[in-house]
Amino acid sequence: MTAFVIRLLASSALLTAAACATIEPTVQSPSIAAASAAVDVDRRAAEIVDAMTLDEQVQLLRTRQATDSQITAGPSRFEATPPVTTDGTIRSAGYVPGVPRLNWPQLQLSDGPLGVANMKGWIRGLEDQATNFPASLAWAATFDPDLIERVGETIGAEAHAKGFNVMLAGGLNLAREPRNGRNFEYAGEDPLLAGRVVGANIAGIQSRHVVSTVKHFAFNDQESGRGVIDVRIDEAAARESDLLAFEIAIDRGQPGSVMCAYNRLNGDYTCQNDWLLNQVLKGDWGYRGWVMSDWGGVHDFEKAVKGGLDQHSPQETDYFADLAGAVGRGELPASAVRDRAFRIVRSVIAVGALEHPATPGGAIDREANSRLAQHVAETGAVLLKNDGGLLPLEGRRRIVVIGGEADRGVLVGGGGSMVNPWGGISHEGDASGLASLGKYAFVPSSPVAALRALRSDSDVLYDDGSDPARAASAAAQADVAIVIALKQGTEAFDSPDLSLPRGQDDLIAAVAAANPRTVVVLETGNPVLMPWLESVPAVLQAWYPGQRGGEAIARLLTGVVSPSGRLPMTFPRGVEQLPRVAVDGYDPKATLFSPEPAPFSTDYHEGSDVGYRWFERTRALPLFPFGFGLTYTDFVHSDLRVEDGDQLRVTFTVKNTGRRAGVDIPQLYVAPPGRTHRLAGWARVALEPGESRRVTIEADPWVLASYENNAWRRNAGSYGVRVSMSAGASGLQGVAQLMEGGR
Repeated sequence: MTAFVIRLLASSALLTAAACATIEPTVQSPSIAAASAAVDVDRRAAEIVDAMTLDEQVQLLRTRQATDSQITAGPSRFEATPPVTTDGTIRSAGYVPGVPRLNWPQLQLSDGPLGVANMKGWIRGLEDQATNFPASLAWAATFDPDLIERVGETIGAEAHAKGFNVMLAGGLNLAREPRNGRNFEYAGEDPLLAGRVVGANIAGIQSRHVVSTVKHFAFNDQESGRGVIDVRIDEAAARESDLLAFEIAIDRGQPGSVMCAYNRLNGDYTCQNDWLLNQVLKGDWGYRGWVMSDWGGVHDFEKAVKGGLDQHSPQETDYFADLAGAVGRGELPASAVRDRAFRIVRSVIAVGALEHPATPGGAIDREANSRLAQHVAETGAVLLKNDGGLLPLEGRRRIVVIGGEADRGVLVGGGGSMVNPWGGISHEGDASGLASLGKYAFVPSSPVAALRALRSDSDVLYDDGSDPARAASAAAQADVAIVIALKQGTEAFDSPDLSLPRGQDDLIAAVAAANPRTVVVLETGNPVLMPWLESVPAVLQAWYPGQRGGEAIARLLTGVVSPSGRLPMTFPRGVEQLPRVAVDGYDPKATLFSPEPAPFSTDYHEGSDVGYRWFERTRALPLFPFGFGLTYTDFVHSDLRVEDGDQLRVTFTVKNTGRRAGVDIPQLYVAPPGRTHRLAGWARVALEPGESRRVTIEADPWVLASYENNAWRRNAGSYGVRVSMSAGASGLQGVAQLMEGGR
């Protein structure tokens, strides 16, 4: 390599800018400009990769462990690994060494997706705090991709300021299993909503010169036996459900990397699944980024290479350790290594990470970022019940808050996504370090303190709920009782059922019997059953509300802001309504260090009818349907007009008939001939009391088509059309006559 070529590579950005200034037209259409930029990215990536030696290219394909940890996440629970020395790296999820002679940077990887989740740092006492955003289910509940793109921008900016240039974000697996311990990291059960929300978040992260993944590709829909389960599903159903969510998110967000999952899909592990990675992702979708394995997700060198894996993440056996040797022995063409290295380099260049290198110690506006987290928590909370207008709290002189560690803070989901918040995380029993694993964790944002600050004219008391009789006595003496109930979801574990743990159902029943003005606030990462629902007039689903979750809950309860979230998941009445009554492979005796069970398979016989579509197909009545949510006012929809033919759009009137301002989220559902209804679009409509507005929603062509005979096809015929306030509401009905077409 000559000094001239090295100087040329180092200054390629300046040369490109000069060339563009002399040969490009003054005005370009967006498509021409995008094509020109893509060609330039390809050229620059090729120059850098071709200047690397084989060993340097191979180095890009092997992520190193970047922590002196005694444990690392794997497909089982946690695996013991020896400590390593990582001088010059950030203690984090992993790193890839740079190539200094080519000015190629280290890749520093941080866990996500709910913020810069450097768990491997803070769990060992290292101070690495960041904005703890609400659960991804709260993001989806906002039905506001633009807001969640702002979240992505903030996460990306914080990651960049901390020295990270790759975020392991973009959690997307559909909520087929409402007992999945990791659903709080994902965006619900509908592919269009999940794909749009997560895609927007990815775009936001990458706008700050940080590569984002999308994960876990694909069908990693439960944690029980995640390393051995074989998901069985036919191609059409796969394409129309989980894969559709990924396809939409990749199209919108253009993630630099796709992280494959732990599970098998139709016989092959996803990280070495030729059909999934080569034929669908890189072939049919034309994906140009790189595929990285999840930590511990690789099982066979030859299958991984042939199956489309590009980068091997840390695990006990490094199957990519001898890539260069395989090339030398003629077992692997050098072009296969070069292609993988090119994909990585191209993605890093595409987000501007070379021109804008991530360096630890950058400025972070903690206050502004915390305000955004609070806004998301307020926007994504879902009011499930409010009989008699008990909420918002007005004129209540004596309020008692019961349970939920509400004097301490708000609950956080467990596992690799856990973000150490500004102010530090706290665990029940004051556990720290490795002892904190498996303990409930809290952001220091107390709902009790926040209520006291907002309602200085009231007496706000607290009872920890450990004695239901004492709590009931306190409730009986109050004007209103607020029970805060917790259920922690966590990576590596599913829940055996949908009930609240730790006797909280009995606590709520006792409090409600003592005071008919009882409010229940749920901090959960999944639906829960509510045997006490008939005796409780108000229920607020707060999810895991994040950095200022206590303040958000207080403002929602007191009416400073009105709830506007809608459910991104169906809440069933019982497990008997689900496609699988029990979680396949669930082991009630499993611990963090338990080995995987024997291999087993799960038949996704529900196909693409996930969530609310399964309930429609089986004609089951859920506890609360997908898309449901109340606010502190009322809305009426009327005057539906359907435009059909080659495209489908609907126009209708929304009117606020109540006495408060509020946000309505009318939803468009469309049923292709002989199929269940699908969410095809929605609108967020903010109206003052008495105000009305004509609203138009255009059906998304991605969901009007069905996958038939190895192709997407929108069949000609009559399509059922419904504009409603949830998947379970009748709403405004219509019929559209659509012509045959594609997407």
